[in-house]
Amino acid sequence: MGKDKVLDATDKETVNSYKRVKGKTYLAPCLFIILLAACYLLLAGGCAMPKIIILDDPLSPEEHITLGVVYEKKGEIDNALKEYKLASKKLPLAYLYMGNIFFQKNELDEAKSAYRKAIKKDPNNSDVYNNLAWLYYTKKENLDEAETLALKAVELNPSKKDIYQDTLEKIRELKGQK
Repeated sequence: MGKDKVLDATDKETVNSYKRVKGKTYLAPCLFIILLAACYLLLAGGCAMPKIIILDDPLSPEEHITLGVVYEKKGEIDNALKEYKLASKKLPLAYLYMGNIFFQKNELDEAKSAYRKAIKKDPNNSDVYNNLAWLYYTKKENLDEAETLALKAVELNPSKKDIYQDTLEKIRELKGQK
């Protein structure tokens, strides 16, 4: 067999590569090694292959967020959630993204919990306050707290006042109906 020939068990040249020495048939060296490896695996732990364990995550938290956003845009929200959870170990912003995924999935209690964690870990993120306020508005509960949260969002980031003001107005409108 030449250097550039791939071994194939169905190849006649491989099958016929047995050698006869003093009347006995011996397997070609490559087949012998495969047989030896199979025996080792059977004796060393069944047919299980060795496991590869990655001790360090090759992606940064920011890269997990980016990958999560890509998954989210493709509609793969469960994969996005996994990436955000990995990022949340070191990046508080990930809780905002997790809350948004739970909100999309209509898992509002989980969304509320994620938003609360985001506020606890990063109390200066105005978007979290607004999103939690919007969650309360959607559920039609805790409207006084929702109003306070929306006002806090405006206070923290006046440059997004128009966005947060819309949330605030809808909350106040709903409060007036009750």
